Formats: sequence, structure tokens, C-alpha cells
Amino acid sequence: MGFKDKLQKYYAEGYMERYGDRITQEYGTVLSVKIEEKSYLWIFNKLTATIVLKPDGSRHIVRAKYKARRWFKKPNFLKLSQGNTVLLQGLKGKEGKENRDIIEIKNIRNVTTKKDLFKVDAPMPKKQVQYKRK
Repeated sequence: MGFKDKLQKYYAEGYMERYGDRITQEYGTVLSVKIEEKSYLWIFNKLTATIVLKPDGSRHIVRAKYKARRWFKKPNFLKLSQGNTVLLQGLKGKEGKENRDIIEIKNIRNVTTKKDLFKVDAPMPKKQVQYKRK
């Protein structure tokens, strides 16, 4: 095991220790997307995206937020539209806080267009087909 592998393992264990109970993912259809971009003095750029998702096989609705801040360059975001099938990966809110039902997005995988917000080596999930029972 090389130095790079040890360092990667150390960071992964630390992340799991800190956020392990809050890590979640949701797979479903996008109901709405709202993207807000702000620029302060043409130097500091801020992007906030709010996504409302209806998970497959469920009646409840999931709200998720993505925040990105960058100096000099505008942060990029996926092109999502209503009806796209996505896989959201992120962190649930802390218990006892007002935003406990909102997921903080770490990555988005758009299954419809087969694109990722951040590139992941894992294979793209297949679209799930559900049949109605008689």
C-alpha cells in the first residue's frame, strides 16, 4: 500500500466517521429545478440549485439543495429538466435542525442523459421499470 492509498483510506475513514449516519441517496423523477446564480463584484460567484424529486415507488417528495461558491469562475451545474430520472447522492440534515428534511447534494447522476455532476467510475444505474398489478 503506497502513500497515496494510505492517505485516501485515512480521508475516507474520517469522512465515514463524521457523516456515516447521514449519507443517503434517492432515485426518482425530477418535479422541479430552480437555479440561482449570484455574482459579487465580478470576483465571487455563488450558485444555488433547489431540486424537488419524487422517488420511484414512493408517495413522498424529497427536496434537495446544491450550493457552490467559486472565485473568478462561474460554478458549473448539470442541465436538468422536469421528468428527468436522477440519482441524488448527499447528506441528510442534522436531527433537531430546521433543515433536517432537505438533502445537501454531493453528487447528481442524470440517468436520462447519462451525465454526472462529478465524474464517478461506478456504472450508471439502469432505469427501473415497474409493472402494475391487476
